[in-house]
Amino acid sequence: MVIVGGGYTGLWTAYYLLEARPDLSVVVLEAEFCGFGASGRNGGWVSAKFPGSKAAMARQRGAQAVIDYQRAMFDAVDEIGRIADKENIACDYRKGGMLLYATTPAHVPRLQSWMRELRQWGYGEEDVEWLDVSEARRRAAVAGTRGAVFSPHCASIDPWKLVAGLADAVERRGAVIYEHSRVQVIDEGMVVTDRGTVRAPTVLRCTEAFTPALAGLERTVAPVYSLMIATEPLPDEWWDSVGLRNGETFSDERHLIIYGQRTVDGRFAFGGRGAPYHFGSTVRPEWDIDPRTHELVEQVLWSLFPQLGGTRVTHRWGGAVAIPRDWRVSVDYDPAAGLGHAGGYVGQGVASSNLAGRTLADLVVGEATERTRLPFVGHRSRLWEPEPLRWIGINLGRTLAPLTDTVERRTGRPSRFLGAILHRLTGG
Repeated sequence: MVIVGGGYTGLWTAYYLLEARPDLSVVVLEAEFCGFGASGRNGGWVSAKFPGSKAAMARQRGAQAVIDYQRAMFDAVDEIGRIADKENIACDYRKGGMLLYATTPAHVPRLQSWMRELRQWGYGEEDVEWLDVSEARRRAAVAGTRGAVFSPHCASIDPWKLVAGLADAVERRGAVIYEHSRVQVIDEGMVVTDRGTVRAPTVLRCTEAFTPALAGLERTVAPVYSLMIATEPLPDEWWDSVGLRNGETFSDERHLIIYGQRTVDGRFAFGGRGAPYHFGSTVRPEWDIDPRTHELVEQVLWSLFPQLGGTRVTHRWGGAVAIPRDWRVSVDYDPAAGLGHAGGYVGQGVASSNLAGRTLADLVVGEATERTRLPFVGHRSRLWEPEPLRWIGINLGRTLAPLTDTVERRTGRPSRFLGAILHRLTGG
């Protein structure tokens, strides 16, 4: 069989296929090199969060299916640590949990409402808790802290180390990886690359943000850029006063998504959305750097941790994440056609790709498992609107998010009107 895409999804699928059927002939085709996309350059959150409206999933598949999905995501966080240990993948896995801060008055009621909502989707007292101001500050000295939500179901990693180690593990199990093999067309029993045609009875598409480059799939997902920075290493005594001692990931409740962690070598690795969406769902290397967005990301980090002072930013990078029209993950396999796919993680793909890869492997080998009953199996998102409507809508959302945050900082209250528009635009 052929797997198209050498990121987390393709590699996890190959790994679990060969675990279930060691005699399978598995080929992975990758346009650049394994981990070239988001898998090798993400924020390093192994998070149990998943995108999409839980209420919409429940209407289609029932509330229990959503609860099962959430529990499977909890397990996926631990599964990555287990496989890293089993395969000796030194990816700096630390299960320190997730801290989500309230840094304006408007954040507090929204976070507490979110916690109450999570209870119906499988979160117990041991899965999510509210930290008061003093405890939140003890965990991390975030400026303006008004409390925080803590969940233990998140780990931090070095994403490149994980994808490189996983590729090695897949090859040790017998898969053959062909890098610099750009796929142009996927069809039943056939993959057309820029180096020739490969024929196989089973073809699995695991291409995430690069999917629109494939013939006939131009409107399947929208690639939206997320950009990151990393600081110079900071001394242990500086970290003693700031916190984040256990590999916690951190964010706050603003609408414009941000994410960060303290790396093993003592840096802040920090990123956020806000970069432009490019017409026609195109992805190009020159868009990995956007000076204006990188400057905004840096300003946000310094606003959260003014203790950084004159600390230097030593690295800037970025990459595209895949957003389906309804912001929902999809895993599917048609045994008659021998075609399958997995993806649509909306930037929450480290743990989701593990669960999706395991599920796709189950479907291919014909195993009925708890995973194959999850609500993302067989789900098909509707197509994105044609251009220029797609460009207008996505960039409208990109503009509204920081505007809503500004309004909330000034008023101290949640912006119901702008928030409702954003909720509609982001799959709510």
